[in-house]
Amino acid sequence: MKTEIVILEEDKIDRAIMKRASNIIKSGELVAFPTETVYGLGADGLNTEAVSKIFKAKGRPSDNPLILHIADSSQLEDLVEEVSDTARKCIEKFWPGALTLIFKRTKKVPDIISAGLDTVAIRMPDNKIALELIKESNRPIAAPSANTSGKPSPTKAEHVKLDMDGKIPMIIDGGSTGIGLESTVLDLTESIPLILRPGGVTVEELRELLGNVEMDSSITEMDSDLIPKSPGQKYKHYAPKADMSIYDGEIDEIVHRIREETKIHFENGKKVGIMCTDQTKGFYEQGISISMGNREDKSSIGHNLFNTIRQLDELDVDIILAESISRENMGIAIMNRMTKAADGKIIRVKEE
Repeated sequence: MKTEIVILEEDKIDRAIMKRASNIIKSGELVAFPTETVYGLGADGLNTEAVSKIFKAKGRPSDNPLILHIADSSQLEDLVEEVSDTARKCIEKFWPGALTLIFKRTKKVPDIISAGLDTVAIRMPDNKIALELIKESNRPIAAPSANTSGKPSPTKAEHVKLDMDGKIPMIIDGGSTGIGLESTVLDLTESIPLILRPGGVTVEELRELLGNVEMDSSITEMDSDLIPKSPGQKYKHYAPKADMSIYDGEIDEIVHRIREETKIHFENGKKVGIMCTDQTKGFYEQGISISMGNREDKSSIGHNLFNTIRQLDELDVDIILAESISRENMGIAIMNRMTKAADGKIIRVKEE
């Protein structure tokens, strides 16, 4: 299959290209497209055969649920049993935006979307290209991240091309995504709203709106026996080709420890990549240090995180040593992704 790459600007959408893209979706095929979080791999969310092609293209386990993307809240009527007052508050505040809500689903939602569960995850992306594609297709679009399962999520069209070239008919290049981390997933089917995946909307923002909001244990624990209710809860994700470790503690001690470890690996003939920040990049004389962003602006780190991992992949490093980030606000989402990328390998650094 030949993959066509088309360029679209959010503020200058070519209607002819959008029509072609929507016709691909309607015909039961796949289109990769930008959102404000990461690039999505889209299919007609009500067409079981079309959705099955997502799992094949990504190599995605079938028990990993998908998110349905809609362009208007009126589309919820056919997809969910009830929209609670809590859900309406979230929709009014955060849609369109980086918040996915979990509802009890109707029979119209195919089992393949929800991995056989009685729930469905839905969001409204804050990207004009994504919204126009959904509207033009006139159906909800199922769209996980447009990468091979387990690899870093794509924040640029060239990332999608690396993983999906020859597997799908079209990639829409809408430039770099804004947030760079996937959406927050909030389960509204329990008595207390439960965050199943931290992301672009922070727990602090949700608690300010809703009051009591809990965090699922899967965010901090990697449980192989977990039955995933949300994308990204169970399997290893975002993994670089190199072995990756995260160093956690006071930043001065982290830098000192990474410098020591880099020296040892260097003497053993290893090519070392260092995931650091603007504030610390100048402290590393050995290894290949790439800044994820500014420690005082976690949104910059979120925006650059997956691209940093992919850059180190391209440089064929043998080892990746990463600085941890404080966990408040978007930091919890960043550390969640980094922990999965490192397969849970966190080294606690303590002052001697």
